Amino acid sequence: MSHSTAPAAPSSYPDEPHAQTGVHARLNWLRAGVLGANDGIVSVAATVVGVAGATTAVTPVLLAGTAAVVGGAVSMALGEYVSVSSSSDSQKAMIAKERRELAEDPEGELEELVGLYEAEGLSRDTAEQVARELTANDPVTAHLRMELGMAEEDVVSPLAAAGASFIAFLVGALLPFLAILLSPVGVRVPVTFGVTLVALAVTGYLGAWLGNAPAVRAMVRVVVGGALALALTFGVGTWLGVGVA
Repeated sequence: MSHSTAPAAPSSYPDEPHAQTGVHARLNWLRAGVLGANDGIVSVAATVVGVAGATTAVTPVLLAGTAAVVGGAVSMALGEYVSVSSSSDSQKAMIAKERRELAEDPEGELEELVGLYEAEGLSRDTAEQVARELTANDPVTAHLRMELGMAEEDVVSPLAAAGASFIAFLVGALLPFLAILLSPVGVRVPVTFGVTLVALAVTGYLGAWLGNAPAVRAMVRVVVGGALALALTFGVGTWLGVGVA
């Protein structure tokens, strides 16, 4: 990386994605958990309602629901593991790169940090004072936070991410699964519809709240989407059940 003696804005370092802040990292995990639960609710509810539309027998619903719960949770965990592994490797590479650059060109890196603080609106003298004090305390942390919007402790374990996704999906999936199994045959579909839509409204609200977004709009979106998915799969299951019969 080449450095000039003039103040530089973040765009002067195109190979480093200078982020403004990393304070939402933990909220992102919570949002991911809510989305995982939402996926479990919709996918399993659609599966069991579709099968229930084709047959009044309990065993096919039990088998299909079990497969959907287990398969979906494992799939979600594997997908999250692969995704977070890639992200984690990238973060570790950026941290190693920053350490190497600080070791090879400490003055150039200091000037880069000064330029970034100037770009935030600080005067040259203040930016230099802040950069020098933070660098003296912990140069790696100072650069990671200002240049990349992250800290070393932000690097997430792929196994932890996979486990969290597995649990989130499982918790969401068990709601419609238990609802349709524990309800009398004559009302199991409407009961499952009701439980699913209430659960979706809750996840929609939580997702909106965590993201500081309008709650009503998010709730309506997920509830309407879930209702359409359930209606479609129930209709297909009913049609297939009549056709087979």
